Amino acid sequence: MARQTYSMSNMCKSVLRILFNVVLAMYPLLLFYFLTIQMVPIRIFSLFIVALALVEFIVRIKRKSDNKLGLNSWNSIVLLFIGVFGFIFNSTTVLKLSPILMNIILLYTFGITLFKPPTMIYRFAVLADKSIPKSLGEKKIAAYCYKVTVIWSVFFAINGIVAALTVFSGSVLIWTIYNFGVSYMLAGILFACEFIVRQFVHKKIPKAVPLSSFNKNSRNLRDIVCYEGSWSDGIYKTWDDFLKGTSVLRKKIESAGGDRWFLYCEDCWHFLLAFTALLQCKKEVILSGNVSPAYIAEIKGDANFLVDRVIPIDGSYEKTFDISSILTENIHGGIYKCPKITSDETSIVLFTSGSTGAPKAIKQRLTELENDNAFILSMWGEELLPRKVCSTVNQHHIYGLLFSILLPFTAGIPFRRRRAQVPEEFLKLVDTEYAIITIPAFLKRGVEILTPNDLLAKSPWIFVSGGVLNSELASKTGGIFGFWPIEIYGSTETSGIAWRQSNNGIEWTPFDNVQLSQNDEGCLVIRSPYIRDPAGFETADTVELLKDGHFLLKERIDSVVKIEGKRVSLAEVKARILQSGLADDAFVISMESARQYLAAVIIFNNEGKKKFNNVEIHDINKFWKKHLLNYFENTVIPKKWRYPEVLPADSQGKVKKEAILQLFLKENNR
Repeated sequence: MARQTYSMSNMCKSVLRILFNVVLAMYPLLLFYFLTIQMVPIRIFSLFIVALALVEFIVRIKRKSDNKLGLNSWNSIVLLFIGVFGFIFNSTTVLKLSPILMNIILLYTFGITLFKPPTMIYRFAVLADKSIPKSLGEKKIAAYCYKVTVIWSVFFAINGIVAALTVFSGSVLIWTIYNFGVSYMLAGILFACEFIVRQFVHKKIPKAVPLSSFNKNSRNLRDIVCYEGSWSDGIYKTWDDFLKGTSVLRKKIESAGGDRWFLYCEDCWHFLLAFTALLQCKKEVILSGNVSPAYIAEIKGDANFLVDRVIPIDGSYEKTFDISSILTENIHGGIYKCPKITSDETSIVLFTSGSTGAPKAIKQRLTELENDNAFILSMWGEELLPRKVCSTVNQHHIYGLLFSILLPFTAGIPFRRRRAQVPEEFLKLVDTEYAIITIPAFLKRGVEILTPNDLLAKSPWIFVSGGVLNSELASKTGGIFGFWPIEIYGSTETSGIAWRQSNNGIEWTPFDNVQLSQNDEGCLVIRSPYIRDPAGFETADTVELLKDGHFLLKERIDSVVKIEGKRVSLAEVKARILQSGLADDAFVISMESARQYLAAVIIFNNEGKKKFNNVEIHDINKFWKKHLLNYFENTVIPKKWRYPEVLPADSQGKVKKEAILQLFLKENNR
């Protein structure tokens, strides 16, 4: 019964709203009909207007949601005002003031938003499309809406002036013709013209197309996705090539079977094709920048291999498929469909160095990675759109995957097919504007050999992650490149967390919707839409949380360091040394001179002493380097070695870092 009463109440309100809007729209015609043709007394007509306005005003007051745009309640207030004063003064002139007052209100309501954004038209647009805020095209949409709001404001000003002239012309017929006929017709023409223009503008608004949402028609077939060398070299891969390539690879993957696939591609174009095809086939994708045989043997499990380079064919690489061969053999075959990727159901496995001394697998979903990209594009999409992406970062790591592959694909920005390997390659990037994705170690090498006279890059944009960029290096980069790098703070476990441009301050600004706190040890605890686990993630970075929501990074409490932008666990390096069976103990430390590097102290056991008895130090060093290359990339292999009888320790048996450092500061460095 209560539900029926509530339903009847809503129905009555709806009827009243419709009646009121009809009266408001036809007000000039009603006034002409009743006062001029039917000769109804002015005060009777005024009372009708007052009664209707009061009922509508009361109904709208109860519906708070109607007041969001600040327009609806004013309609009833205007009619109430006119009805009351029309009754008091018994004047037709007062009753004819309605169009003037409505235009004044509309002019004020629209005009004020030009100075206190968002503009009125933008608010209407957001009501129709909730995806506009924080979208790639938001700034262009806001700019267009600003222009339309200006046009409507001018229209209301002119329309109000003409309406005033008709009021004081003395003719009710002229007043009625303009305010019920001509005024509405002009508004309709303006709306129709704007609608037509909007369709053309809409086609030019950049649209984000995440990997989980693309279809054949998401881009034009000739749109460029990837380029080789420099942009002006004219060697491109298009959207059509992307659709064909993923289709061919998908067919091969489906016929090969297997749920887990290890993907390794130096070629960024091949990586995108293979990564997409694997996700379309609902496969778990395993990524690792390290393809050393011993390392792969530990992590591969029963995975198939999809690669674009020659690798050893042994027990570690069974079921290996070469991307180049697949694409070459089947380039003309296949039906180019686009199976949907369900981002919540994807599984992407990346590896990082844990503090336990073993490779740590981190499972990510495409959902969180695309959330991260959405924020980056909402912040800097406008600046990135006219540029071409050139990366120095390995796409098998989270930072490279996000910024070198997924971000340009989503935004429709062409990316370079091969990573820049040496800073000298930047010298060629002078033909157009580029967005450079890099790491501090690469920038450090760059500023050592490049000068502002060497580098004539056109308005570059630089993202840097993979380690904290010190202010001196950031300043030198700004001087040479003409752009102070934007640093991204994050990890494999968390994706992006925060950003800063240190010329504006050393504090970090969290990404949208990131919630920060500290644990008992002062380490940063993160909860965000970029982390799947609602409990968040506890980092090993100690921080100082500032009152304004920013934070300052202090130091790590675990043994994970970054060498040349690559995370490596000192505990893992030590564990690999002990795994040789030739050492009783070891200590690995991070050092820095011109570059950051690792150094190792090894205490031989009896087997080690026998093996290396009377062996030259140089040859011993070569042995350990070769041993560790089975597990690590060359850039993180220790560069200095010491072989004392015992590790220097204090009275409590604790090895002191300072004492270890002294071993490497002696003159007999090896």
